[in-house]
Amino acid sequence: MNQQQEQLETLHEIRNIMDRSSRFISLSGLSGVFPGLLALVGAAVVKWYFSENNINYYNDLGSNLTTQDIFFLLGVAATVLLLGICAAAYFTVRNARKKNHRIWDSQSKRLAVNLAIPLAAGGTFCAILIYHNLLYLVAPSMLVFYGLALLNGSKYTISDIRYLGIFEIVLGLLASFFVSYGLLSWTIGFGMLHIVYGALVYFKYER
Repeated sequence: MNQQQEQLETLHEIRNIMDRSSRFISLSGLSGVFPGLLALVGAAVVKWYFSENNINYYNDLGSNLTTQDIFFLLGVAATVLLLGICAAAYFTVRNARKKNHRIWDSQSKRLAVNLAIPLAAGGTFCAILIYHNLLYLVAPSMLVFYGLALLNGSKYTISDIRYLGIFEIVLGLLASFFVSYGLLSWTIGFGMLHIVYGALVYFKYER
């Protein structure tokens, strides 16, 4: 019985070594939860701004926003993005150190590259939409390209991120049809889905 247990532990260790050699497995669930909370705060700020300035999401985002309004929205989005990246990086680095894993190796580099390509394409596409005053399509486009980035990078990290990517894509496509719910879909995609994903990953791998 002891010998069988030792063999199982050896196989488990071999599997862990193989995972570490092919995938970046140090992502922390908290690196999903905290950016999700920040996204909820950002969405609340935008909702407050709309209410204070009597902005209708669908009608006014089509053509009636002032330059000040656009810069405010971009500022909130940039702040949420920057703080979210910092939070994700902090908890990922902390988790990697706890597990004695290398932070920047060939696996994390491949993950970063495969995430960056769809994100860069999505950012460019969103800038084009803003240029053509199609702001109501920015939120759905962000969700779709973000989901594609997660799907593209999922083969280099924990498989759970693949399902988050699929949900983001589906949500973004739905939001492309129901454009008046763009802010709500953005809140669900970058806020609630991130929190649920992060909590599941945390309790699955880190507890």
